[in-house]
Amino acid sequence: MLSSLRPAIVMIVLMTIITGIAYPLAMTGVAGVIFPHQAEGSLITRDGKTVGSELIGQNFTTDAYFHPRPSATTDTDPADATKTVPSPYNAASSGGSNLAPSAKALVDRVAADVAKLKAENPGATIPGDLVTTSGSGLDPDISPAAAQFQVPRIARARKLDPVTVAALVASRTEAPLFGLLGEPRVNVLQLNLALDQAGK
Repeated sequence: MLSSLRPAIVMIVLMTIITGIAYPLAMTGVAGVIFPHQAEGSLITRDGKTVGSELIGQNFTTDAYFHPRPSATTDTDPADATKTVPSPYNAASSGGSNLAPSAKALVDRVAADVAKLKAENPGATIPGDLVTTSGSGLDPDISPAAAQFQVPRIARARKLDPVTVAALVASRTEAPLFGLLGEPRVNVLQLNLALDQAGK
């Protein structure tokens, strides 16, 4: 019986070493050499300090910054571990709200966001990504239309010429990958960092 089990045990150990240890270490090493920035998490540093990642959205809320898409991520309620509380852009809890389009909580949240955005920029068409969450809740990008929609608010808050702010959005707009994949997008963190630099 041992003679028939031995090949199976050897194969399990061998494949565990190859696919569970050797291959992942090799790929990590290759990625670190070929794509060092991406392998380290696409971190963004300013003045020697890490301020975020190009891949994970942040919850900018003041009028002086561009705002990202809404996020439906949650975290454990500190008062009751059996419940959750909203925790926007919580990378440890990526996911959507799973609310149906008819859910009262979702309808109320979108209505409140729409009312706030209408007050912020009366008469302008509200881009859909400013009131809808992404599937991950961590989307770092918004559409160029969503960024341009926010230009008047930011120009007022920072006392800048709206044309200057709009030009900054245009300069930070990324084209679809290879000109084909995806949509034009603006990374909110990169745009806000550029905004801070422009204000100096």
